[in-house]
Formats: sequence, structure tokens, C-alpha cells
Amino acid sequence: MTRPGAARNSVRPSRRLVVVGSGIAGLYAALLAADAEGSSAAEVVLLSKGQLEHSNTFYAQGGVSAVLEPGEAAPGDSVEAHIADTLAAGAGLNNADAVRILCTEAVQDIAGLRRFGVIFDADAQGGTALGLEAAHSAPRILHAGGDATGARIARGLIAAVLERAVCGRLRLETGAFVTGLTTAEGSVSGVEYLQNGELTSLPAEGVLLATGGAGQVFARTSNPAVATADGLAIAWRAGAAVADLEFFQFHPTTMAMQETAGGPPPLLVSEAVRGEGAVLLDADGHRFMPDYHHDAELAPRDVVSRSIALHLARTGAPADSPVFLDARGIEAARGSGFLARRFPTINAATRAAGYDWTAEPLPVSPAAHYWMGGVSTDLHGRTSVPGLYAAGEVACTGAQGANRLASNSLLEGLVFGRRAVEAFLADPESRDTTAPRASSAAGGLSFTHASAALSRDLDRGECASSAVAEEVAESVPGLEPFSRDALRRLMTAHAGVLRSGEQLQEAAATLAAWAAVIRPESFVGVTDPREFEDRNLLLAARLLVAAARQRTVSVGAHYRADADHAPAPTHSMQRISS
Repeated sequence: MTRPGAARNSVRPSRRLVVVGSGIAGLYAALLAADAEGSSAAEVVLLSKGQLEHSNTFYAQGGVSAVLEPGEAAPGDSVEAHIADTLAAGAGLNNADAVRILCTEAVQDIAGLRRFGVIFDADAQGGTALGLEAAHSAPRILHAGGDATGARIARGLIAAVLERAVCGRLRLETGAFVTGLTTAEGSVSGVEYLQNGELTSLPAEGVLLATGGAGQVFARTSNPAVATADGLAIAWRAGAAVADLEFFQFHPTTMAMQETAGGPPPLLVSEAVRGEGAVLLDADGHRFMPDYHHDAELAPRDVVSRSIALHLARTGAPADSPVFLDARGIEAARGSGFLARRFPTINAATRAAGYDWTAEPLPVSPAAHYWMGGVSTDLHGRTSVPGLYAAGEVACTGAQGANRLASNSLLEGLVFGRRAVEAFLADPESRDTTAPRASSAAGGLSFTHASAALSRDLDRGECASSAVAEEVAESVPGLEPFSRDALRRLMTAHAGVLRSGEQLQEAAATLAAWAAVIRPESFVGVTDPREFEDRNLLLAARLLVAAARQRTVSVGAHYRADADHAPAPTHSMQRISS
């Protein structure tokens, strides 16, 4: 039997694709590209700034949403229903074509995961178990290992990647922190990355960014330490358009516990727990969500997180106070031991933290979770810079709109990671060379138009001259020295779940002053990735705040407290989530 990859090793492919990132989009895309045969074959290099397990995917509990083939799908469910739910959660600002592709092609990429060894949980009849989550009209969430879906998927894909790396079908580099893109004649020509303190340049005909999100820009996040906006930052510096950066989703139920700097993220208590029947209580034991939305705890995530913040304000509680997730009714209704069987990871983690959630509510509070905005792409993962592709959370396809529907994130990484690889592998002579348009909540504006809106407030050089830098820094009285902690506190207080024009203006001034101090030339010769991460987080924060200042109305995950909102909680929440 011929060793896998032997034929390919005899003739080196003429084109190289560099995939940056080891979450679901990067792993899946690298595997598909590595398995391509014949004239479309390419040399594949996968770069990960940490170990392969260091990604948001690994922490994903909820699952993957998909309407399976007839006979496997829930009775009455349909692709059209999945599309409608996605559009509703996204406040109607989604790109309709991207949503249709996401939901229609889901089933083929679920099959792709299974082909790479991912096994989904089965129900009592031996079929695929399907869960219900907030804002879904039917059970369509696939799980693996109960609430360990992301870890199970990541491990399956990692095993497949390592197998192909061993037999020469792809090249794998871990501990490789990408610091920038190289370009030639307006097109991407490769990447530069730090590894073991040395800067390496790697030429490529295509670069696929799959670097994930930017949760570390906020003080409280469900994201691991690697989520520092690296892909967005290097794409912006290379001239790529971005879109929808004002839309940052906060997950409403993460455990409110003391966290350690650089440690693991707080425990995320999956949406599926509320799908099973858990409710939210305030400190007085009052179930408050029905006061704010007719779907109560099963309202879209932006609504639930915002309702928590508004309810704390209404009741006079400190903004950082927890509320309480009560799952006791689930155990009572489903029988002793159900929570441990259905949610083994959460059950073990809560018990390790000293809580018995079968007998007491869990203290929870919102945490930065998922960025709907990102590097603008068309429906094939292509950005406004030729040769640069993006997929997963770093990208903005428009599929998520103003707020992501639960469990659509892993799916988006799969579907558009595959489509980006297909676009790169296509015959260059037959590829559509029409300039792609921004498939985003920006409404399909051209890439140049979409990016120009931000470039008026934020020049791509991140600061102009030393004289201007000094003037900007002096314009903010009592300016706190820049640090990552200071940045995260500022963003949480001024650009978090609730925002106002005054808060955003103050944030913009402070961020500009910090950017004036952290100058690009100061990074020449720097070999510490954390310093680059700080610079990337600062840029991401400036882009987010600039976008948020421009959108003066509330929609989806972007809530302007100074907009014209009706005072009654229920009416207000229904109006802004429609």
C-alpha cells in the first residue's frame, strides 16, 4: 500500500498556502487543502502561535448548529427555519446570501467533521442527539461529549493534522507568532513570524487568516489568553477592509469567580443549560428575564446580557454584581444525576469551584465572547487584498449580522474555511477577478467604501509624527500609563454591554493617547510576542470604538444607552431585538 502523501512528495506543488490559526476554521481548512490532489494541489503550512489546542474552539461547549438530512433532523425543522432564526438573531443586518450558504451547506461540513474522526453524541434511538439553544426554533445543535463539543472537535481535527504532518502532506509550525504580512504589487506575498525569538519570513501565494477573536480587549471574557486580535490587526495594517466592529457579543452566563491574570477563562455555562430550562434570578430571587423579553432566558444572547446590565441598573445593584442561574428545576424534572450526565464538564467545574448546582443557583455575569465584525470577506473568504483570505471569527462574512445565533460560530468556521480553500485552489486562470464586495451588515458596500468610514478617524499608521503624538498624549489630563489591564478596564467601562456617546468619546481620546506612545518604530527588533499582542489589542480597541461612535442607534449587540429607548423594560427590549 502506498504511504499517504508519497505521490505528492515526489513533485512539489507550485503554490503555497499559509494557514494562520489552529481553531476550527484553520484546522479544517488546512486539512482540506492538504488533502487536495492533482493540479489543484498546494503546499500547505499551518502556523499556530501556541500549541494546537490553544483556541476558542477548544473551549466551545454548546455545539454546532445544523439541519441534517431528512430522517436525522428534528421533526418539522428545515434549512429555511435555520435561516430565519439566524436572520432574526442578527437583527436583520445579516448578509442574506451568506446566511443561506451557512445554513444550506452545513450538512456537508458536518459530514466533513465525521470524515476526520469527530463523533457526535447519539440519542436513545441511536440517531444524532440534537439540543435546543436560545433563539433556535427547533432542536438542531449537535454535541460531542455532552458539553465538551469544542474540545472533541479540536482533538479530532488535531489528530488528523498531526497524521498529515508526519507523512508530509502539510508543514506544521507551533509557537509561530505572525507579526505581519508581506506584500508585492498590492498582493499578499507571504507572512513574517516570530519563533523562538527569531523573525522568519515565509513566502506564499495565499494566506488564510483563521486567528479567532479579540476577547482579551475586555476585562472579563470567555476567550483564552490567545484571543488578542492578531489577525484583524495584521490585515488592517496590510490595507484590508474591516466591517461591523461595533458588534461584540457578550455571553450572559459565565461563572462570576475570582480570575487570575493569564489564567484560564472563567467557566462558561452553556446556552444549552438555559435550553434545558434553567432560569435567571436576581439577588432577591426574582426571575427577571420575562420582564425584558417574551422569550425570557431563551432570548438572543445580546438581549440576555443587556437585560442583566439594565436590571442591575434598575435595582441599584453595582454594575459588576452577579445574577444567578438556577438549574435546580432541571434536576427535579429530569431526575437525579441528569445535570452530571448532560453537562459533565460544567458539573465537574462547578463542583471544583465549591458549588452544587443541583441544590443552589450559580453566580453568573456577562463576559466578552464573540466578535461579529472582522476582516471583510466575500462569500469565498477573499478579502479586499488579493491573496489574503479570512475565515472564522476573524472574518466578517455578514452571516452573523448584528448578533450571532448560538452555535453558529463553529459552523461558520467550517463552511467559510472550506469555501476559502476552494477559492484558493481553483484554477487562477478561471477565478473571478471582479473586486469582491463587503458581505456584511454594512449593507454590501464596496470594500474601499467600508474601510474608508473608519480610516477618517483612525489612520492606518496608528500615529503620525512624534510632534502629533506628544500633542495627543497631552490632550488627556491624568492619563494612566498604558497597560493591558488598563486597556481592558477602559473598554469594559466605556464600550462594553452598554455604551454612550460620551463614554465612547472618552475612550477614543485615551486610546489615541496610548497609541501615540506605542509607536510602530518602537517594535523594530522586538522579540516578545506579548508586546505585539498589546499593540494588536490597542489597535482593535481603537477600531471597535471608532465603529461604535459612528452607529448612534442601538441594534443587536451594539446598545447605545444614549439612544432614544422607551422606558418600559419589556417594550424596549422587544423593540431593539426585532
